[in-house]
Amino acid sequence: MSREQAWLEARRYTPEQLALARRVLEEVRAGRGLNQAVRRHPQPGGGYLGKHVLVHVYRQLTESGEWPFEPEVMQRIRMKPVRTLSGVTTVTVLTKPYPCPGRCIFCPDDQRMPKSYLPDEPGAMRALHHAFDPYAQTVARLEALHAIGHPTDKIELLVLGGTWSAYRADYQEWFLKRCLEALNGCEAPSLAEAQAANERAAHKNVGLVVETRPDHVDLQEIARLRALGVTKVQLGAQSLDDRILELNRRGHTLADTRRALRLLRAAGFKIVLHWMPNLLGATLQSDRADFARLWAEADLRPDEIKIYPCQLLEGTELHRRWQRGEYTPYTTQELVELIADLKPTIPRYCRVNRVVRDIPSTHVVEGNKRTSLRQDVQRELARRGLRCQCVRCREVRGREVDPQALRLQDLSYEARGAREHFLSLVTPEDYLAGYLRLSLPGPDSPDTGLADLQGAALVRELHVYGQSLPVGDSAPGAAQHAGLGARLLVEAERLAAAGGYRRLAVIAALGTRGYYRRFGYQLGESYMLKPLP
Repeated sequence: MSREQAWLEARRYTPEQLALARRVLEEVRAGRGLNQAVRRHPQPGGGYLGKHVLVHVYRQLTESGEWPFEPEVMQRIRMKPVRTLSGVTTVTVLTKPYPCPGRCIFCPDDQRMPKSYLPDEPGAMRALHHAFDPYAQTVARLEALHAIGHPTDKIELLVLGGTWSAYRADYQEWFLKRCLEALNGCEAPSLAEAQAANERAAHKNVGLVVETRPDHVDLQEIARLRALGVTKVQLGAQSLDDRILELNRRGHTLADTRRALRLLRAAGFKIVLHWMPNLLGATLQSDRADFARLWAEADLRPDEIKIYPCQLLEGTELHRRWQRGEYTPYTTQELVELIADLKPTIPRYCRVNRVVRDIPSTHVVEGNKRTSLRQDVQRELARRGLRCQCVRCREVRGREVDPQALRLQDLSYEARGAREHFLSLVTPEDYLAGYLRLSLPGPDSPDTGLADLQGAALVRELHVYGQSLPVGDSAPGAAQHAGLGARLLVEAERLAAAGGYRRLAVIAALGTRGYYRRFGYQLGESYMLKPLP
């Protein structure tokens, strides 16, 4: 059981705890440091109050009207604020164990879990606890996040668990319907009705992410993903070398990856590419060359990337190869130096979501066992006097923002079949307050067969950073709800109109449709559309 679940099951606070929490909060409101205030009021039986108690009492006092709600107080008592510093709150759910089309030699194969997952990974542990029930997983996560002080009105739903496209269509629809019912707080007769209800729900779905394989992406799958409401696709490329892919029995080729990326981009999806150094047959030198191809080739150039160094796990085919002396894992230091070499080469339009898989070190037989690899890499970059320029490293996060001081930047680059514009609003210190991904399809862009996209330019993503704020709220110096999204959208419309496109299509999530309606967009078949002059 996770710590958050334990808190939820033990939220029966004593009168003494409630009284102590009130005293602590009074001191915090008066300007005293949080840690200092907590330590001034120890519990009678020993120990100090947890932040979840403070959040619980603060909500009681403000929701009853006894105290005014002060965002800066909640910000100070919120647990793990980094979880919502990217502007949205992520809820991760896992699909049930199901046969995977891949036969990768490095994947664990625990029969209790979806392929490639282990039962004691944090997200997987929650899923197993709830028997992979999508409704129960979603509700439990919402309650846990609420309990530790995070807003839950803007939810990015991250669906993990093997290859999404390999699951039966009826299971996919049922799974997403149940997730939406948990967000909506009511049942619906069909997925379409659950989707429609989410536009007015207390927990709006502002992004829907699934993961799949390159060889499962075709025109039929593109249309199906849009019908399900998907806005972002994680694609398991792992390597760009066909020899490496074959050695590791990935079951797809670089050509499959190129084709999948072109189709996904043409349909407006945000693309997260998974890349794995240290696969069987790879070397430090070949991994450096492989990574460089991601940005050198116009067919590739993903919006986001997850770096998953291959980890040697017992019971896999790779483990047997290692026992025969056919495979050597990189050391932690080799990995740190490799990733520190690669990170500064990542373009400013790409976000690095991860640099290591969150697998407990007890499962790793040999090689890197540190899950804090990102921090190790950042320290190495600082030692070298270098800075990564990726989106994540430049996010404004909790820093104050003066909207008048923001500069609008347009980073334009070629992606096969389209001209991409990464429009961003940056602070004088070069921190990223918000961005928009605009795609201008060219004559050789793949025909998706989607009527909404005929003659259209596409907004593939609009994102404003900073601490996630509830809809309608504002805070001094916050990037959210300061008109930055509208400013980026106006620039996108100007560029699209100047390019001769008849309309602008937005791959809007269910809970963001109302936002775009305010700017004159109307729902087509599955995209928000606006005619251009």
